[in-house]
Amino acid sequence: MVMNKAWERYCVKPDSKVHLKDWDPEDKSAFDLTKKKALKELAVLDEQLDELQELLYAEHKHKILIILQAIDTAGKDGIIRHIFRGVNPQGVKVAAFKQPTPIELDHDYLWRIHPHVPANGEIAIFNRSHYEDVLVARVHELVSREVWKRRYDEINHFEEMLHAEGTTILKFFLHISKKEQEERLKSRLSDPKKHWKFSEADVKERKLWGEYMKAYKDAVEKTSTSWAPWYIIPSDSKWYRNLTVATILVKTLQSLKMEYPKSNKDLLKRIKI
Repeated sequence: MVMNKAWERYCVKPDSKVHLKDWDPEDKSAFDLTKKKALKELAVLDEQLDELQELLYAEHKHKILIILQAIDTAGKDGIIRHIFRGVNPQGVKVAAFKQPTPIELDHDYLWRIHPHVPANGEIAIFNRSHYEDVLVARVHELVSREVWKRRYDEINHFEEMLHAEGTTILKFFLHISKKEQEERLKSRLSDPKKHWKFSEADVKERKLWGEYMKAYKDAVEKTSTSWAPWYIIPSDSKWYRNLTVATILVKTLQSLKMEYPKSNKDLLKRIKI
């Protein structure tokens, strides 16, 4: 079991400057493991996560919000599929935020987000999130500069309120290189089982890579807070990405010091089966 805290290097400290060129998407330095050993470690983490999620659900005190943001092909779906495959689906929900509907556009941009935040005992996973409104909305100029710039503070206040109400927030930016994205897009074209994943829109968005990286840089820099930190996860290697995210999640859940509800001893004495 990985005992060190080397993974903490991926956490963006509040008020620090972010330069994505300084964050290597190919980095594997936090864990001194081969892929084979890492997969065994992931199996152990899966078991621990299953137990911790059951404890979270039973205690019914804490709530966990996991936000996954990334450029196309970085692995949002892969993390959900591989890391959460062993948990009880009763206590975990996934919300995918795609292009807003006409009704959603008639409301403020956080209106569609709030109904999906976790309740006591739940883990909520956001596949994309309210950050689309400072990423896609910015890159495609769907709102003015004045509007998307003020949204950083609004998002911080929204997340601070969730935290004050007992929500533990973990935000993961899955950082891949442009070269790795090219390889993954090509693999979708070459494998008939992956054709459904490919969209011409992915190629169009790829042409805006530079604009997206600037938008991600600002979003991470301006909204990594003590109550809702960002982790920049090296994601060129899928197994390393999964290992890092799973480790951070398990360590965070362990830090909550959760306990099962105390049994009613009087009731146990009276009940006979």
